[in-house]
Amino acid sequence: MSNSPAYSPQTIKAHTISIESLADYNIHSVRITWVDLVNIVNIRVVPLKSFHRLLASSRPGITIAKCVFGFVIKRLAAGFGPTEEYLFVVDLSSMRLCPYAPGHVSIMGWFQDKVPAPGRILGTGVPMCPRSALNRIVNTAKSYNAAFLVGFETEFILLKNTNPIEAINPHGWNHSRALPSGTKETEILEEIAHGLVNSGIELTMYHPEAAPGQYEIVTGPLPPLEAADALVHTRETITNVASKHGFHATFAPRLHMDTCGSAAHTHISVHPINSEHPSKLQNLSQPPADTSDNPITPLESVFLAGVLSHLRASCAFSLPLRASYARMLDGIWSGGTWVAWGRDNREAPVRLCIPPASVDTEVATNAPSKNHFEVKCVDGTSSPYLVLASLIGSGLLGIQSQAALVEKDCDTPAALMTEAEREAVGVTRRMPMSWEEARAALEADEALKSLLGDLVEGFLATGEVSHLITGSIMLYLQLVCHIIFAGADLLLLSDFG
Repeated sequence: MSNSPAYSPQTIKAHTISIESLADYNIHSVRITWVDLVNIVNIRVVPLKSFHRLLASSRPGITIAKCVFGFVIKRLAAGFGPTEEYLFVVDLSSMRLCPYAPGHVSIMGWFQDKVPAPGRILGTGVPMCPRSALNRIVNTAKSYNAAFLVGFETEFILLKNTNPIEAINPHGWNHSRALPSGTKETEILEEIAHGLVNSGIELTMYHPEAAPGQYEIVTGPLPPLEAADALVHTRETITNVASKHGFHATFAPRLHMDTCGSAAHTHISVHPINSEHPSKLQNLSQPPADTSDNPITPLESVFLAGVLSHLRASCAFSLPLRASYARMLDGIWSGGTWVAWGRDNREAPVRLCIPPASVDTEVATNAPSKNHFEVKCVDGTSSPYLVLASLIGSGLLGIQSQAALVEKDCDTPAALMTEAEREAVGVTRRMPMSWEEARAALEADEALKSLLGDLVEGFLATGEVSHLITGSIMLYLQLVCHIIFAGADLLLLSDFG
């Protein structure tokens, strides 16, 4: 990401639009939107007049069968059935213009109990709702005086054809010839860029990436829930604009083993809400972690310790498909295969991103930290709500327990170290090397499962169905058109059969 001014949770907010301003934009339809457990974006389109009628209710929303979280395309996962309904209550603070659909806005919401349920307060999010889970974790962190900002790098490949796979051009990383004037790819990228800006998302840059037809969209930091909403909107903008021009934008982790994969690098910064009290549990005498001339703060240290402690389990959410693991290899700058962190080390799954040294000699030594962490073991087939719930939840567990940071700053790719050298910096655990290993790590992580709640069971069940679908070439060929229009990116051809 670019060198930019310091951001603060106290000053950053999402730039969405209000219900009162819809007439100014000639809006006629509202896309009520949610993301399920396998990262399929779902919508119900409501005419504006009907939406205003809906808002007259004390709990404005639509009813949806409880099996909504159990469907994968047309198959229902174990544990889900045809009875009972949720009320999906719209979140008026999340409304954005749909640049790819003039006259439409999208709006997120919360899955709530339709009628009172034992042990739950009516009007609160249900355990199976990923957006509610993330919101709950972020609010819990506030009680420990910790707040977060999140930004994303969205990598995707523009395809002329999906069968056989054919990229829009052969050009590589940062090459200007990947964005020549008068071409469709340039028209698509410019329309995506303008659309994101016009819908209130901070676009910090876009550029060609290393694989043929690959591009990256970088969006600015927001609080976690708003960042997840913005990423869904970004992906919808990318796929719909590409479709409008007759192309397919894929977030598939790796289309070919001889070119780079596509990731969803996730940038997280952690901030004390009250700078005089970094955490209500924080031992302020704790020395900063040793990162030479740019120490991480005590709050950053315990957060990072929690993230690394539970990173293997988090991969079940951040790398949710078998094909995800074709990208997570040593030596290709995708984060490597060892649980580690390092300052500006792109072969570590967690990279400490530090700001450039200042030439201003008057900079206060007690100025707020400008560090942030880039989590590289995330791809575009994952749900941002589940990814952030697991990563920030892991960091929260580290804050709550005041976890010691066992791993030291890894300034060399761990795969190039000897076993003794890795042990000297506390790097002793491998990342999951497969879908099965990641799921087993999640099932074994009782602390993270307890924090995330019932949605873990639903996620594991739907993952089994997703695995069956993506494991069948014939079923893929039968469903590919539906998959494209549904917005689920199951075009993961590196591990079929």
